[in-house]
Amino acid sequence: MRGNWDLLLFCLPGIIVTIIYHYIPIYGVQIAFRNYKPKKGIWGSDWVGLKNFERFFHSADWWVLVRNTLLLSVYSLAAGFPVAVILALMLNSFRHKKYRKVIQAVTYAPHFISTVVMCGMIILFLSPRVGVINTVLAAMGNERINFMSKSEYWRHIYVWTGVWQGMGWSSVIYFAALAGVSPEYHEAAIVDGATKFQRMMHIDLPFLAPTMTMLLIMDCGSILSVGFEKAYALQNDLNQQVSEIISTYTYKMGIINNDQSFSTAVGLFNSVVNSILLITVNAITRKLSENSLW
Repeated sequence: MRGNWDLLLFCLPGIIVTIIYHYIPIYGVQIAFRNYKPKKGIWGSDWVGLKNFERFFHSADWWVLVRNTLLLSVYSLAAGFPVAVILALMLNSFRHKKYRKVIQAVTYAPHFISTVVMCGMIILFLSPRVGVINTVLAAMGNERINFMSKSEYWRHIYVWTGVWQGMGWSSVIYFAALAGVSPEYHEAAIVDGATKFQRMMHIDLPFLAPTMTMLLIMDCGSILSVGFEKAYALQNDLNQQVSEIISTYTYKMGIINNDQSFSTAVGLFNSVVNSILLITVNAITRKLSENSLW
């Protein structure tokens, strides 16, 4: 450490930010075990033990929330994870560098659109009166559909718009990993008569395997942590039976209903489950392959 103090100095800002935003807030987790009153403060509030957790598990909402969150997260992971890998492999095998840069710029751009603006675009595009989709349907002689009021469409809208928005940015790390593949492997494969698809499957994909494994483990560790903003912005009374997830429920109970103790208990349950999943998936991956986080 003495010989690399300058490199450790570069890590210092990240360490400070992590301590401030990830470790210090752990102090407030005890609110989940208290009947928190802002006037009394954390230590002055009455200790109630597991009462808030029992209230959550005895409610009629807890399984619906976990199911909706789990289905949405697994669906997003199953749809978005392979798309990013496929996009990186396709761009890497593309010969024309100018067109490749254009495609990269086009696929990266949606990532920088804010969540609120993105949700406004989705609602506008799917509007039953002025939306592009319904205009095309009406021109084809079909009835207009109010997509945002149909609960059976909501998950598909959420997931595939998310895939479109994030696939370019998610492919960056895979594209960077492919840049480290030695051209000699491809040259030798070409001499042996391998096609572009065969080189992609037997050279590029094995090089991506460690990176894919790491990202998959991390994604599985946050499988119940579906983003709050997009789900809340696309939510309405007609689709709430499938759009109500743990993060939106926590926000409503903690901020709108001013029940911080119960909200913290639900959030803590979410974090504990994510931690267990992360450790479990990492252990399974370590046994099945040589790649793991630790």
